[in-house]
Amino acid sequence: MTANLPATTSKSAGPAAGDHEDLITLTIAGQRFGIPVPRVQDVLGPQRITRVPLASSEIAGSLNLRGRIVTAVDVRPRLGLPARSQDRPGMSVVVDLHGELYSLMVDEVGEVLSLAADGFERAPATLDPRWRDVSGGIHRLDGTLLVVLEIERLLGSLAAA
Repeated sequence: MTANLPATTSKSAGPAAGDHEDLITLTIAGQRFGIPVPRVQDVLGPQRITRVPLASSEIAGSLNLRGRIVTAVDVRPRLGLPARSQDRPGMSVVVDLHGELYSLMVDEVGEVLSLAADGFERAPATLDPRWRDVSGGIHRLDGTLLVVLEIERLLGSLAAA
């Protein structure tokens, strides 16, 4: 399963006043996260991933996406979440960071939400510090938090390596 999405830049501090922000929702270990739609290149079903020897725990390996090598990133270690059960195949969200493609391994991809700027909040102090480090803020939805991930923060240390 592959879905091509537009490739444009996104706002790093959430939507401006009066605006809406379109977020693709992801679930990882039961927690909902969001990524601005313009950052998403593709959504993939289960993929064959080739392990990379001596790579950090965050690097699951690499995959071939239409002839292009893409680094597969397991975001669970970065977020301090337990490893995913091998009996659940998961999905991938492909994002571009400085011309390099990264496949973020997630449990599932949900819908695209168009959320108003007035519902966007800075990440609360009570949010896990690892999540705060990679988040631009949150939206409160039906009694749960949607943590908005910033790709530069999430992958910054990997892209610099």
